[in-house]
Amino acid sequence: MLESWLAYVHIASILALVVFITSEAALCRHEWMNAAVVRRLARLDLIYLFAAIAVLLTGLARTYWGVKGWAWYWHQPLLHTMVGLFAVMGLISIKPTLSFIRWRKQLDADGSLPAEAEIKKVRRLIMIEAHLLLFIPLAATMLARGIWTR
Repeated sequence: MLESWLAYVHIASILALVVFITSEAALCRHEWMNAAVVRRLARLDLIYLFAAIAVLLTGLARTYWGVKGWAWYWHQPLLHTMVGLFAVMGLISIKPTLSFIRWRKQLDADGSLPAEAEIKKVRRLIMIEAHLLLFIPLAATMLARGIWTR
């Protein structure tokens, strides 16, 4: 039963991550940018952070309390691939996060919206994150089926 609950919470966290990165990608467009969107992007990014932390913690919980155990998981190259991709996503997400905070502060200070070029740069980073995310479930399903395992 524990294995099922660990998997469920981990998958739910991953789905939340997907929802919020997709929401950021959808809203971060020059043609849709207004004061409400700037505030919403900052709020979505905070929720995205919590979802990412939940993915990390539930993934660690699965490796620790899961049936296969810590020793098995942490000797698998595919697990390191997933963790590496997740870390790269985290590093890429720093720039959009800082931009959203700056945009909100700028909006509150003088009512101005971000420039089109900056919005495009931030959206591109979000899209890179979203596309990297696609490879993590691939590695996970391969790991679950014993492909390239030690």
